[in-house]
Amino acid sequence: MCDILMFMISIEFLRQYRFGKYAIFDFVASLAGIYLLAPLLSKFFLKFNIYIPRKNWFFLTIPISIPIHFLVGNITPMTRDFMDIHSNYLLKILILVLVLLGIRGIKIIGK
Repeated sequence: MCDILMFMISIEFLRQYRFGKYAIFDFVASLAGIYLLAPLLSKFFLKFNIYIPRKNWFFLTIPISIPIHFLVGNITPMTRDFMDIHSNYLLKILILVLVLLGIRGIKIIGK
C-alpha cells in the first residue's frame, strides 16, 4: 500500500510542471509510449496495406489522444479546450497542423 502511495505522490510531483495548463509529464509519457508502440502499430497497419512511418505516429499522438480521452470519458484540460467551440483556436489550429503532418507520409500500398 505504501508503494502505491509513493507512486501516486511521484506522479503528482511530476505533473506539477506545466506548459500553460497542460502537464509536461503527460506529453513526455505519451511520446515515450508512442515511441515504443510505433513499430508495432506500423506493422499492424501493414497487414491492411497501409504504410505509416514512425515519425507520423509522433505527429498523430496528440490528435489521436483527444478523441480517445473523450470516448473513455477522461476529459483532460486539452480535451476540454479542444471541444470548446468558443475559444482555444490556437490549440485547434495546432491539432489540425499535427493531423496534416501526420497523414502526409501515409501510403496505401498495393498487393
